[in-house]
Amino acid sequence: MSNPVRTTNINYVMLASEIKNWGLALGFQETGITAVDLSEDETRLINWLRAGRHGEMHYMERHGTKRSRPSDLVPGTLRVVSVRMDYLPPDAKNPSQVLNDPGLAYVSRYATGRDYHKIIRSRLQKLANQIKSVTGTFGYRAFVDSAPVLEKALARNAGLGWIGKHSNLINPQAGSWFFIGELYTDLPLPVDEPFTKNHCGACNACIDICPTQAIIGPYQVDARRCISYLTIELRGSIPVKFRKAIGNRIYGCDDCQLVCPWNKFAHNTEERDFRIRHGLDNATLIDLFNWTEQEFNEKTEGSAIRRIGYESWLRNIAVALGNTPTSETVINTLTVRRDHPSEIVREHVVWALEQHISN
Repeated sequence: MSNPVRTTNINYVMLASEIKNWGLALGFQETGITAVDLSEDETRLINWLRAGRHGEMHYMERHGTKRSRPSDLVPGTLRVVSVRMDYLPPDAKNPSQVLNDPGLAYVSRYATGRDYHKIIRSRLQKLANQIKSVTGTFGYRAFVDSAPVLEKALARNAGLGWIGKHSNLINPQAGSWFFIGELYTDLPLPVDEPFTKNHCGACNACIDICPTQAIIGPYQVDARRCISYLTIELRGSIPVKFRKAIGNRIYGCDDCQLVCPWNKFAHNTEERDFRIRHGLDNATLIDLFNWTEQEFNEKTEGSAIRRIGYESWLRNIAVALGNTPTSETVINTLTVRRDHPSEIVREHVVWALEQHISN
């Protein structure tokens, strides 16, 4: 951060209160402020990377300790304003009903609406502009799952919740169905009390439910086994040993959140941009597999799904079709793409067909 021209005699206690009020007005359900010490979390991060549990997410290694040292990522950072925004769509088909119907495609609920990255980043920019109206020019950068940021640890330290055994942030009044974002700033704002109490207790529901046993222990997730990683981050072949367990999940996985007892306190979103688009809460695997690349690009415009690309989209659905009950329609649908130009798609289509032929 460069040397900004700042208003003198700023009442930072009052400003912190105003920031929280502005956050509510902008659609954030909660806003907290924390300092930048993440030394304990840095140790856990380094150990996790050394164990190779990040899989092919090599960017996590490249960024080194910038992820756990905010002032290294953005020089001059003194405080982090952390926000959260509910995303559970109120008009969606019940997730369990979709998961229990092998002919339907399950899309993680965070991705059924518009891309949260742009929405939250835009709101954070508006928040920065309001702060600027009080302070004058100041140093800041907004992040939404888009840079080397330990966002869950920062949110915990800002008092927004605790990190559960599944590694998601849990708020005692709101469960875990929410996005988080950050505003790094060089303002010496007063900080909030961190959320130090963990309320998971003896509950292991998230560990027990995980289809691929990706939660290898309390607070320990091996991304290489996680369905969200396999269907979103991984660009190559999905390991055969996980394909059956993926079931009909074609983009992400919500099982650990669906089973978490704290989500009885979760709130549906009031944000219209997070409402269901293109029927992705209740679409059939066959319909989505039949999308052309042009249809995929058109229907995922402004969606987080766009980032995986058409090839991975077909790969994921092929696996799910391999797990659905055998029928002539399913076999014919798969056969159409048996000679697809993509080697990855062909491999997964062949595997899917073998599941039905062997039956």
